[in-house]
Amino acid sequence: MPALTQPAPFTAATPLFEVLHDHRGYEIVSKHLPGLVHSSTLHTLHGYPIGLVLETEADLVDDPVTQALILSQIRAIDRDVPAPHRHPESLVEPSKDYEDADVGLGSAEVSWTETVPLYGRFELRLDGPSHGNPFVDVDLRAEVDGPAGASSVPGFYDGDGRFLLRFLPEHEGTYSFLTSSNARSLDGIAGSFQVTPPRPGSHGPVRVSDTFHFAHADGTRHRPIGTTSYVWTHQGEELEEQTLASLAAGPFNKMRMCVFPKSYLFNENEPQLYPFEGSPTEGFDFQRPSPRYWAHLERRIEQLGELGIEADLILFHGYDRWGFATMDPVADDRYVKYAVARLASFANVWWSLANEYDLLFDKDTEDWERFARIVQENDPAGHLLSIHNCREFYDHSRPWITHASIQRQDIYKTSELSGEWRERWGKPVVIDECAYEGNIDQGWGNITGEEMTRRFWEGAVRGGYVGHGETYMHPEDILWWAKGGTLRGSSPARIGFLHEVLKDGPDFLEPSPLDWDIPRAGVDGEYYLYYFGFNQPTYRRFLLDPAVEYTVDVIDTWDMTVTRLEGTYSGRFRIPLPGKQFVAVRLQAVR
Repeated sequence: MPALTQPAPFTAATPLFEVLHDHRGYEIVSKHLPGLVHSSTLHTLHGYPIGLVLETEADLVDDPVTQALILSQIRAIDRDVPAPHRHPESLVEPSKDYEDADVGLGSAEVSWTETVPLYGRFELRLDGPSHGNPFVDVDLRAEVDGPAGASSVPGFYDGDGRFLLRFLPEHEGTYSFLTSSNARSLDGIAGSFQVTPPRPGSHGPVRVSDTFHFAHADGTRHRPIGTTSYVWTHQGEELEEQTLASLAAGPFNKMRMCVFPKSYLFNENEPQLYPFEGSPTEGFDFQRPSPRYWAHLERRIEQLGELGIEADLILFHGYDRWGFATMDPVADDRYVKYAVARLASFANVWWSLANEYDLLFDKDTEDWERFARIVQENDPAGHLLSIHNCREFYDHSRPWITHASIQRQDIYKTSELSGEWRERWGKPVVIDECAYEGNIDQGWGNITGEEMTRRFWEGAVRGGYVGHGETYMHPEDILWWAKGGTLRGSSPARIGFLHEVLKDGPDFLEPSPLDWDIPRAGVDGEYYLYYFGFNQPTYRRFLLDPAVEYTVDVIDTWDMTVTRLEGTYSGRFRIPLPGKQFVAVRLQAVR
């Protein structure tokens, strides 16, 4: 059996990222340089040697003694010994004695929605006890039984003595429910409700379909055309409403967004609301979620749903100055359960465990696997579930991962690898971060609209789904990728044009390899879509089945035009092309 490779000792040449990834290294750096570890520019320094970072850190430029002290402490870390875990909050199970024995079983005042449209939201409200801390002292669930069987549904505390329990029905008919709780007044409450036909345009949650693709619960095809605006729901009414107006006028049907606020470049403003009670100056009580915050988030998710947009909710990220990224495991688990209990009844929710999971230095694979179990155990609807990388891919073959959520690893190649990633994991590939159209100094945020559009087309014909974002400089730091507002780039209109082209084709576009120098997709013998990208041919020869006649369309993906050539073509043929970049060709069988 080969010997295990031991990690190399830390030196002045070790990248900052590696030092911070070790709990002991993180504690040393944060003790001496708290301003650095909480800086909005920390992540721009990750790849630099720790020695160089210390030499150039403003607080240490004239303090070589402290520089040497920090380096000596980092060098002294024994990497052969695993880093110890922090001492977490102790889990205290809800007590059966929360309410006195003289409190009647099921005595809480109760109301519920007696008629619910299919894919709508059933809500049970119970006005019950509020002593102690009901967020942690009370456990509430219900068994909901319907035409497709029974589901265990979690409830949650919403403040002011109000408990809620929500359920997303996916079959018409009669349902019954029965609550169970350690609080006597909430235990044993029964009732029924009726599920009626869906509202127009309501298709239910999105799920994986045909291995590499997506469809709604009613079978309606879903082709993700995603964008990213991480913390748009933390910006206040005016800007958030502007974001919704931009989405209503744009092509996107998926919004990638964070639950927690973000501290990073162009994200230095304080949010108006926080997910937990407390404040940045006094600290936050991780045992008390803020109902006002969560109600606000729910309102925005619901508004996205009204626009036909999926809310791809990121539960954790590392860009943090409030302590939300470094809660202990008990607090993490309680937060995940609370988020899922509140939001799993929204049909347009997707779960993403993390944005750049590998930048959350306090969490390891065991944590992510545990979070996935909590989501699955508390989401009867079984929404899509993913996890997103910075440097290293998570193991997307894990059974709980429904689709691969990708950030590029190669500086240039992203969409071109869609086919390789499909084969590797046997799942849909969603490239949620292929880089962003914009003009900031970071390489991930200054590609052109032409390049963003090209990456969308490349991904589409190679069997993947590419996501958009914008990072154009703004005098008030209102960058779409972070805060929303107004779309300013040249790619959204072209992305919308691609969406229309794809909607006119087969339900599921599969890669259909032929020539080494050009990708194509389609349905063999029926439909082909070729994309020439940054190449600029003036003509192209084709060789197809001579028994099938095809119409030929030359598509200018930048000028957004479709030119139908005269006649039909079969067998060996040659067609003229405009000799410019970003051209596609569509062949459709004549039947």
